[in-house]
Amino acid sequence: MKSLRTARHRALCAALRDARRAAGLTQRGLAQRLKRPRSFVGKTEAGERRLDVVEFIWYANALRIDPLRLLAAVLG
Repeated sequence: MKSLRTARHRALCAALRDARRAAGLTQRGLAQRLKRPRSFVGKTEAGERRLDVVEFIWYANALRIDPLRLLAAVLG
């Protein structure tokens, strides 16, 4: 099953973007924390790239948010 561009995937991208903004970070600032290029964050938030489970935890930790709390925001 493809999950890219589904309603749930779009909700995840929005939650990641909203959490980044709530943390007061730009895409570039988050990318620096992740030690990845800015395009990694941009493509993830735009829904062009999926995160695996390990990357999701890594992303949440870089935002200094509990991964379960972030996931709960997506699951509603």
